[in-house]
Amino acid sequence: MIHQLETDYLVIGAGAMGMAFSDVIMTESNATIVLVDKHDRPGGHWNVSYPFVRLHQPSSFYGVNSRKLGNDTKDATGWNQGLYELASGTEVVTYFEQVMQQQFLPTDRVRYFPMCEFQSAGTFSCLVSGKKYAVKVNRKTVDSTYMNVTVPAMSEPSFELEPEVTCVPLNDIPGLHSRGTRFEKYIVIGAGKTGMDAALWLLRNDVDPDHIIWIMPRVSWMLDRKNIQPGPDFMGSTLVGAANELEAIAQSESVEDLFARVNKCGQLLRMDEDIQPTMYRCATVTEMELKQLRRIAHIVRKGRVKRIEADKIILEKGMVETSLNNLHINCTADGLERRPVAPVFDGDQMTLQTVRTCQQVFSAAFIAHIELTYEDETQKNDLCTVVPHPNTDLDFLRTTLGHHLNQARWAQLPELQKWLQIARLDGFTRTDEEIAALPESAHEPLAKLMGNATQATERLQQLLAEIDRN
Repeated sequence: MIHQLETDYLVIGAGAMGMAFSDVIMTESNATIVLVDKHDRPGGHWNVSYPFVRLHQPSSFYGVNSRKLGNDTKDATGWNQGLYELASGTEVVTYFEQVMQQQFLPTDRVRYFPMCEFQSAGTFSCLVSGKKYAVKVNRKTVDSTYMNVTVPAMSEPSFELEPEVTCVPLNDIPGLHSRGTRFEKYIVIGAGKTGMDAALWLLRNDVDPDHIIWIMPRVSWMLDRKNIQPGPDFMGSTLVGAANELEAIAQSESVEDLFARVNKCGQLLRMDEDIQPTMYRCATVTEMELKQLRRIAHIVRKGRVKRIEADKIILEKGMVETSLNNLHINCTADGLERRPVAPVFDGDQMTLQTVRTCQQVFSAAFIAHIELTYEDETQKNDLCTVVPHPNTDLDFLRTTLGHHLNQARWAQLPELQKWLQIARLDGFTRTDEEIAALPESAHEPLAKLMGNATQATERLQQLLAEIDRN
């Protein structure tokens, strides 16, 4: 038997993007929603994240637009000291469950189906009971899963393993040690933010840096978290940083020169000043975290792992010794996969993607607002031009350009600017009153920011055109 449902929006996925999209639909319209998700609770991949995970950006930039996450406090201790709090994975999952239970469901306009898998053409089934549903969708079917977030616990290692080798995702390492298991050395496999989190966890728990081997197939550019802070306390420094970055881009003579200049002004960081990174995935660190990571001297740059045997790790460009007494920590999941760009609006289908670089939940909320505010599909897609998640160093240029072109489009619409100024998830658009209240010391960087915006955009376009020609 197939159970029939009817709704305005069928949202596939109750992860962060699906929840942020649904929240704006709920708060800015009277529409109804059917929300289908394969997990037992809202929150998507946060349900299977490692126990010590935290947001990589301040809590105030995350969640849904209508409800604050965290207490807007600054950390008084630790490697994030002086910067705004970073919600833990447990806090994030609890938060999304509260949004569902306390805000969405009491309205009777949201019907939530956990432990269910979407199939096609408005149908889904329960993974537990097998019960089948068919949905008549009056407005749009919304895919919030397209970004395909993957964490290590959700996938098998991408390399071969001999059976006796101990290789685990990050989720397992606290439990192994709480049971009294000890290891001679720790092999961190993966160069992204997950690898950084593994290394920092080990260092935080007093593992000798000489007992850590970090297999780093690529070297990453990183963002300094102090440049991504909300509130008036950081408005001046954020403005100075943004102004210096645009000036660096505008004056750059080549791609190499651009990275050197942006690195020099502190907007991009790297592990080793003598090695040019080839990866950019929006990983954020503090100066204190970077100082800790630099304590690890044994970094292996011989490509990706192909196979781990009892006594050696075989890589694309060589090998490194290991032993059965070592713990191998798999940090190779793709995280946010680089997906082909799809139209956000396509008839009665919507595909949620990022429209501001590395800001998934803001993007989902923004797309929902555009859906409710504008009629013309061409205009909607123009305002929601996708800024794909970056992967390589050159993607820093592409995402920076896409970000600024979207900001310029949005600035042409006064009503949209008003929405951005009060959107909790925005955090960067300033009101005229806030700009007027800036101290005199901020006038010069503000003028620099405005003066270099057009030239920086043109320079990025020129450099990317040269890259495409070659």
